[in-house]
Amino acid sequence: MYVDSHAHLEGKRYAQDREAVLSRAREAGIEAMVAIGNGDGPADVDCGIRLAEQYSELPQVSAREHRKTFDEFRAGSEARSSLARSGSYPVIFATLGIHPHEAEMADEAAYARMEKLAGNPKVIAWGEIGLDYFYDHSPREVQQGAFIRQMQLARAAKLPIVIHCRPSDGADNAWEDCFRLIHEHWSSTGLGGVMHCFTGNVAQAKRALDLGFMISFAGNVTFPKAQQIRDAALEVPLDRMLIETDSPYLAPAPHRGQRNEPAYVTEVARRIGELRGLAAEEIGALTAQNFYRFFSLHEKVSSV
Repeated sequence: MYVDSHAHLEGKRYAQDREAVLSRAREAGIEAMVAIGNGDGPADVDCGIRLAEQYSELPQVSAREHRKTFDEFRAGSEARSSLARSGSYPVIFATLGIHPHEAEMADEAAYARMEKLAGNPKVIAWGEIGLDYFYDHSPREVQQGAFIRQMQLARAAKLPIVIHCRPSDGADNAWEDCFRLIHEHWSSTGLGGVMHCFTGNVAQAKRALDLGFMISFAGNVTFPKAQQIRDAALEVPLDRMLIETDSPYLAPAPHRGQRNEPAYVTEVARRIGELRGLAAEEIGALTAQNFYRFFSLHEKVSSV
């Protein structure tokens, strides 16, 4: 069992074969995924919700049932999680948020619309949000303002946040600003979040963990020059780790250079397993359990 905790599946790159992509994911053992609700900007933040509503239904399962099947898996059973649907596609959850690239496009109407959409039962987090000083598509002060505003909205909605953080080349600037803003505007909520597609060093991973965040690793953990990411993947506690594809980006080896898709999250698990001396399937099971626990999905599905 695997969970792809972060994928962008709404774009044109999947327009011709989205159903086939989802079917391949299910066949590869991916039982759930998160459709990220950024789209092309504020007008498209419901894209993840639309996908989640179109292709899946929230499963009705108790925490006791999932704990039992997880324990059976750890004991060597071939039992699959009862959270895995019997249908053709994985269960799809959603987020919503304005990416730092489009921060300059945010206005009061966009914030008001997201505030309403946050109540949709498919939405489990606010994001991805944060800072990107590598491309600077929006001015840095504007990015910071949008980041703060969305943390305020996520606090009101009682949703964890999904963080995008990319510094400029050879610098820690975005990391330092991101940690500062989280400390000032988010830590007191106790809601935590996910450091998505983590590219920082071990010290930065520890700072994120201290702030209550999960660390999510993507396909770039397989890249030859990504030793810093592998060092972090070796140090992050297994109960604080998630895996993702960030599809359609960052396809892992041996698919590098191709369009990424959720089925390839198994390669992320495989590489982390090699680092930690565990089978890919066990990394998948551990990170799936982390996902359901962190997002309180047993409680969420029970209330639907």
